[in-house]
Amino acid sequence: MSWIKNLFKRTPQWISEQKRIEIIAKSSKQVSRGVFFATIIIITSFLPIFMLTGQEGKLFHPLAFTKTFIMLVDALLVITLAPVLISFFMKGKFKPDQANPVNRFLEKIYEPIIEKVLTWRKTTLAINMIALLITIPLLKKLGTEFMPPLDEQSILFMPVTLPDVSNSEAKRLLQVQDKIIKSIPEVDKVLGKAGRANTATDNAPISMIETIIMLKPKDQWREGMTKDRLIQELDKKLQIPGVVNGWTQPIINRINMLSTGIRTDVGIKVFGQNLDTIAAVSERVKAALEGTSGIQDLYVEPVTGGKYLTIDIKRDALARYGLTVDDVNQTIESVIGGATIGQTIEGRRRFSINIRLAQDYRNSLAQLNRVPLQSSSFGNVPLGSVANLHFENGPPMITSDNALLRGAVMFNVRDRDLGSTVKEAVEKLNASRGILPTGYFLEWSGQYENLIRGQQTLLWIAPIVLIIIFFALYFAFHSLREAFLSLITIPFALIGGAYMIYFWGVHLSVAVAVGFIALFGIAVETGIVMVIYLNDAMQQLVKEKGNSRDTITNKDLRTYVIQGAAKRLRPKIMTVCVSLFGLLPVLWATGVGTDVMRPIVLPMIGGVLTSSTHILLVTPLIFLMTKEYELRKYGKLEIYDAKH
Repeated sequence: MSWIKNLFKRTPQWISEQKRIEIIAKSSKQVSRGVFFATIIIITSFLPIFMLTGQEGKLFHPLAFTKTFIMLVDALLVITLAPVLISFFMKGKFKPDQANPVNRFLEKIYEPIIEKVLTWRKTTLAINMIALLITIPLLKKLGTEFMPPLDEQSILFMPVTLPDVSNSEAKRLLQVQDKIIKSIPEVDKVLGKAGRANTATDNAPISMIETIIMLKPKDQWREGMTKDRLIQELDKKLQIPGVVNGWTQPIINRINMLSTGIRTDVGIKVFGQNLDTIAAVSERVKAALEGTSGIQDLYVEPVTGGKYLTIDIKRDALARYGLTVDDVNQTIESVIGGATIGQTIEGRRRFSINIRLAQDYRNSLAQLNRVPLQSSSFGNVPLGSVANLHFENGPPMITSDNALLRGAVMFNVRDRDLGSTVKEAVEKLNASRGILPTGYFLEWSGQYENLIRGQQTLLWIAPIVLIIIFFALYFAFHSLREAFLSLITIPFALIGGAYMIYFWGVHLSVAVAVGFIALFGIAVETGIVMVIYLNDAMQQLVKEKGNSRDTITNKDLRTYVIQGAAKRLRPKIMTVCVSLFGLLPVLWATGVGTDVMRPIVLPMIGGVLTSSTHILLVTPLIFLMTKEYELRKYGKLEIYDAKH
């Protein structure tokens, strides 16, 4: 300890320019290698994000690219620009660490604690192992979801009514619903649409209504009102016979429709060869799922029940009146479909002028039967005299996936996590008998499909990344033992992250996984710095007392491990504080996007706290135990050059 005491007794003094440059070069070499490899490890830890595909890949790839480029430049600056800047700004009198009041305060608190930890070894290790073991059931209790729901500051109301609803009834229903919605104080604007837009890419039937509800700023809401409570209130007021309500948000609805073809959180696709059988299977699936906790807005996508006007031509009557099939077809096309009779020009635009029967006449079989056909021999002949007109049931819309007919049972998940809800639903369907006939099968889709894909990607890539990190640590220290010593900080970082998301009430998702991935890199970086200074302390010990168990005692090892851990305590604390100070503001942030950012930040905050505690207390203990083992077995210490 004499070198340390002598260092502490030194007073601020001027040194020569050559000596100053030598000290800066020596210090830079001491930490630059470890910091460089720590930066590479952080880059490596982000590899799983590049493997993500689909919606999650599009969302997090920019984050991964930005982080990677920043860290690459950082790794370059650490070994090039940083030493030069230090040589410019670190001038004047050099003071020992002990002269800094922050260092004295931190060491005054830290040294008694680390001494107790090294004394109560079994207790310390037991506490850490128990905390780690508790994390396992804690993680199992957490719910799972694909992505945390993003508050879009608006609501999309998507009710589905009977497939044979008329245009006039759909219009009346839309107006009634919009009026009820606008009566809620929190609603700013309401815009409803029934049927499809004037585009070939929108295949919505007239029975599907879409109403976008724009909300007022939250400071204008009633006290205690939340978005979930607002949806519940709207749902109660909009209970209309023959209408199944559905609640989602505009952006996520479009994403779901484009990626999976399902407009709700979860959809069960029913595949088969016959539409009537698909409809029957879908109804049985719906009946099996009713009453499941978390399932809301449960309904069957209609594949039957559409109304079609069938016109059977009487060919013998046509011959008797001197008419042809083309005469009947042209008349029907004109009165029902509409006939173009001219154009109107408005500036540079031209519009066709169509004419057809009014809707009340088109909807009435009696009126259609009276539509006149012009016969050269008999004059006006009613359509009913040469054709039988009647309505038939048929599919309102035929949907196929991979050249197979399909129906769908759709539902949203509220007040529960997605993973456990679908798991219970799967168990209910597996326990039910007689749902699927031969040749028919089910496929889970929607957000659950994305959840499974994201989990599978992370599960197979995560072990590979840990192996890469381990080898990067090995190249940094040239020792498997030192690499393992830095790597074990990862599971202890998991402790704080798990506790943080558990008590905050956050479900496991791809966003949480990204947070843990970022956390592992930070934890390993801090661990590398600690191991560097512990090895530096061992070098000082060997330099003073030689490398033999005859000259080095366990007490000497303990003393130098304490000093190696306490030495440069301020940079270690600064590393932790910089991470925390950069992350904490997200917890209190508001506005669009914070719903996704908070699950990323929470495991990082909790993990940084527990991993730094482990690094400051447990890492020196394990290091001391390994060095005592080396001294006892080999008669000397294995010294690793941490300076270059």
